[in-house]
Amino acid sequence: MSHCVLGLLALSLASLQSQAQCLLRVDIDGVIHPVTVEILERAAFQAKQQNCSLLLVRLNTPGGFADATRRAVEVLISSEPPVVAYVAPSGGRAASAGFWLLEAADVAAMAPGTNTGAATPVLLAGQPDEVMKRKIENDAAASIRSLADRRGRNSAEAEKTVRESKSFTDREALERNLIDLVATNETELLRLLDGREVRRFDGRRQKLASSPARIIVYERSLKQKVQESLSDPNLALAILVLGLMGLYIEFTAPGVVLPGVLGGILTLLGLSALSVMPVSWAGAGLILLAIALFALETQVPSHGVLGTGGAVAMVLGSILLVDSPLPELRIRLSTALALSLPFALITLFLVTIVVKARRRKAATGVEGMTGLSGISLTDVGAAGQVLVHGEIWQARSDSPIPSGAPIRVSSIHGLELTVRPDSGPDAGENPT
Repeated sequence: MSHCVLGLLALSLASLQSQAQCLLRVDIDGVIHPVTVEILERAAFQAKQQNCSLLLVRLNTPGGFADATRRAVEVLISSEPPVVAYVAPSGGRAASAGFWLLEAADVAAMAPGTNTGAATPVLLAGQPDEVMKRKIENDAAASIRSLADRRGRNSAEAEKTVRESKSFTDREALERNLIDLVATNETELLRLLDGREVRRFDGRRQKLASSPARIIVYERSLKQKVQESLSDPNLALAILVLGLMGLYIEFTAPGVVLPGVLGGILTLLGLSALSVMPVSWAGAGLILLAIALFALETQVPSHGVLGTGGAVAMVLGSILLVDSPLPELRIRLSTALALSLPFALITLFLVTIVVKARRRKAATGVEGMTGLSGISLTDVGAAGQVLVHGEIWQARSDSPIPSGAPIRVSSIHGLELTVRPDSGPDAGENPT
């Protein structure tokens, strides 16, 4: 009996040890935004649920939103498994907000050929006054000092990334005690981490166990993949403009239905994506003006002036729409041109249709009757009857017309036609 108990205990310990040796890796690429926070939260929760010994966060980011960065730092600090932030691959960076995540981790590591720093806070829209600028800078400096101190790193050098926007290569960061390790790849990183003792944010000492480790890669959900894709302002603007184009086609050509339905869906998606970005009202106003000018072009004979103005306004509005110091959060000129050109072409097409319709003689109503040919059913003078377009009409004529003679409609007054003798090449033919 005792042997069975000991065997079960051994199996349980082996199972726990196997589970403890797993390592969860999550990749953070691109701009740090609210979706990044959700990904880090889910990854930390999964690492805890699977009893992983480490949470490895691979960083390659130019920076991001201030609020999202603070929330991401909170996630890393409160993670139950120790967090290792690793700037990779070579040529990558952890700039601005990325530096904050690097310093918040229990272990900060970089690959050769990477850089970090430049953590001066920059408002994504507008410029603060001098007093507000000092307040923001002082708050950021105190926060980064606190992170570095708690992790046993060089708080004075960390503060320079905020005060002086200093950046460091991997070797410079290691020499100044801003990071803990430089590792060529993940294999070397795990070897250097195995058995290393770290001080957690709450002051506890914990020894890391990473070799041999089963690496689990965090898989983003479909929702997160879609949200991450929409976080690109160029794609978000493209979706918004396509949605507006669909609504524009529906309003200018009612009854098509499909462009209106798709346009409504895409417009809401685009607006949702842009809602978390620093949108400039000037840019948004120019885009709305462009749509108004395109709509007016189909109603007012401006000979293309309104359409051209709409195209120019849309290009300028697209470029100015997102006001950000980060190039990754700005609209590219190529994107603005690519989105404005289809709008201009569709407007030109609709204007061409409208012009042709205006030049075409009306085929219905009063205007449609004028010029039609027919046959007199009785003698026509001050009164009489004629057959026009398969219908019998009361008619009068300034000159007598005998019964059975070809006639042509000159005008219509109420329910009476004014006709004249028709001696053209189609005389005698009734267009019925």
